[in-house]
Amino acid sequence: MSGALPFEVGAMWSILGVAIAGLLYAVFLSRQILRADAGNQEMQAVSNSIREGAGAYLNRQLRTIVVFIGILTVALYMTAALAGSGWQIAVGRAAAFLMGSIFSLTVGQIGMRMAVIGNVRVASAAQRSFGEALKIAYRSGTITGMLTDGLGLLGGTIIFIIYGKFAPEVLLGFGFGGTLIALFMRVGGGIYTKAADVGADLVGKIEQNIPEDDPRNAAVVADLVGDNVGDCAGMAADIFESYEVTIVSAMILGLAIHPFNLKWILFPLLVRAIGVISSIIGTYYVRAFNEKENAFKSIKRGFNLSASTSIIGFVLIAWFYVHDIRLAIATFAGIMLAIVTNYLTEYFTGTEKAPVKEIAKSSQSGAATLLLSGLASGMESSVWAIIVIAFAILASVLIFHNTPSMILYGVALCGIGQLTLTGNNIAMDAFGPIADNANGIGEMTHMDKKSRQIMADLDAVGNTTKAVTKGIAIGSAVIAAVSLFGAFGDTIKVVTGVKDFFVDVSNPYVFVGFLIGGAIPFLFSSMTIRAVGRAAYLIVNEVRRQFKIPGLMEGKVKPDYAKAVEMCTTAAQRELLGVGALAVLSPIIVGFIFKEAALGGFLAGVILVGQLMAVFMANTGGAWDNAKKTIEDGLYGGKGSDAHKASVIGDTVGDPLKDTAGPALNPMIKVINMVSLLIVPLIISFKKWSPFIVIMIVVLLAIVGFAIWYSKREANPKIG
Repeated sequence: MSGALPFEVGAMWSILGVAIAGLLYAVFLSRQILRADAGNQEMQAVSNSIREGAGAYLNRQLRTIVVFIGILTVALYMTAALAGSGWQIAVGRAAAFLMGSIFSLTVGQIGMRMAVIGNVRVASAAQRSFGEALKIAYRSGTITGMLTDGLGLLGGTIIFIIYGKFAPEVLLGFGFGGTLIALFMRVGGGIYTKAADVGADLVGKIEQNIPEDDPRNAAVVADLVGDNVGDCAGMAADIFESYEVTIVSAMILGLAIHPFNLKWILFPLLVRAIGVISSIIGTYYVRAFNEKENAFKSIKRGFNLSASTSIIGFVLIAWFYVHDIRLAIATFAGIMLAIVTNYLTEYFTGTEKAPVKEIAKSSQSGAATLLLSGLASGMESSVWAIIVIAFAILASVLIFHNTPSMILYGVALCGIGQLTLTGNNIAMDAFGPIADNANGIGEMTHMDKKSRQIMADLDAVGNTTKAVTKGIAIGSAVIAAVSLFGAFGDTIKVVTGVKDFFVDVSNPYVFVGFLIGGAIPFLFSSMTIRAVGRAAYLIVNEVRRQFKIPGLMEGKVKPDYAKAVEMCTTAAQRELLGVGALAVLSPIIVGFIFKEAALGGFLAGVILVGQLMAVFMANTGGAWDNAKKTIEDGLYGGKGSDAHKASVIGDTVGDPLKDTAGPALNPMIKVINMVSLLIVPLIISFKKWSPFIVIMIVVLLAIVGFAIWYSKREANPKIG
């Protein structure tokens, strides 16, 4: 770090120390969770089945994607080498890609394993008090959050210490590694969890009229496993890559500010360090002050404490180090974006709010009206979400109106601010599946009514916290993508030497790129939803088959849980590479055929349509799920009523929307943006058509075509 002031050198080492402190806090919480009572042998047996199934899934997934990672490591080296960046940058980018991949896998693996250790301890604690159960559930999730915070900050800081002002070029590899793993974890975990959930609900609840987590249902363990691989591992990797990507974009844009000054690329790292400290304070503060307190209020109180602490830190750093309070205001806009997104998502998915009540009310006239009510609510929610994001971007325009070159840097800082409280956000998300698993363990082991009610209340809050964090993840994906879009334009200006770069939609090539980009989220969602339907078909038939086993319904024979787990695992892995190929290869095809300006239009289409669809699907599914829960609590006839059956249909339709297709669009948007940023120097270098370019495009089109064809095949009953 030549040219750094003594304060800046000290700050860098302090940031590194904070990253390590975040990881040590995760270790501290892990020890607390492991010391908690794990319940009786029957509870532990169910928990062990969940843990073994989740571990087997992640290990199988790693074997599926390791070859893909190896190929892309070489590709990352080539993108830098062919662009003339020098062997040091090329090696650094490839190594950073591996590090980003490994860190993302680590967050998912360890976080999920701690979640499945925590679930049985939450069930055990519910026998004693609501406060203890809440504390264990939230702190089990916080472990994943602090791993994300610590490893994300650690990787970015180490790369910056080694490469200094050249760090953004290397950080592209780090961000892409996390982004790619997030895509695979989101898609694979989402397919797994929703195939099991849909299969278990359709046969168990509707056909057999038995409770959700009845031990006679062969898919019940697969369903509980799916909550962890989909929400814990998937969301952790998703937020981790947003965390990385916003650092990457902010540092690239900070480097572009003239004249070059270290403070513009050090400030984002300092903000992230403040966020780690604030998350430690806020997450440890989450607890119930009385046995009747709503769990969501306790969680929100911790979030608000972290937010307040962070804002004070932003102001101090901006004022005393950068001497530009506008940076603190831009970062504060990100915090406000996260808070407003929280409230918006809670409004459209919360059990006490008007939209969910309206959806539940519509169940009295059947599934059709319930579905229509949910669709209308989800569509409306997407409008308000994008308006909030638009205002957050406009805030940067207003803040930096006197310095236009810093507007996109301000947008990147907004993303940095939004994910400052990553520890809190992921703790909220992981809280959901942990509480859901605890509730399932309670039902499968026939725990007492008071304990079951505590876990049911935590589970209902968990649905809202999951929906809230999905909203934050989607918003962060858009802000990160807009920031990367700015970095994309800056890269073109540097490579070509032009003063300005514009995406001119009056240019037919650009408009064609925009149209294709807008279509990609639909195609991607079609592939993922179809995959869930295909896998669910297999699970439905398997559960039906097992219900016919003599003595199963009487409880004399146990179902073969492992069979359903294996079927879900196999089905999910078969779908990964197809959707991965679409996300990675589509920008390469568009870029080399229509060139860099059209690729800019393509990115704009992906960002716009992807955000609208992601919010729509996440909130629609979340609202249907919570409408079902309110009916199960006794509304409109309760469990077994016609209203309940209608709500179960709504929930099963919404499941692949809110937990597979919707969340998977987040990493898809960022994968496409990262790939575009990496290849645009090569697109500019290879302006002229050549036999090599033609052959490459034909091969890539064939691969994407095969992936689409493969996604449309019929379910194979022999699978698994």
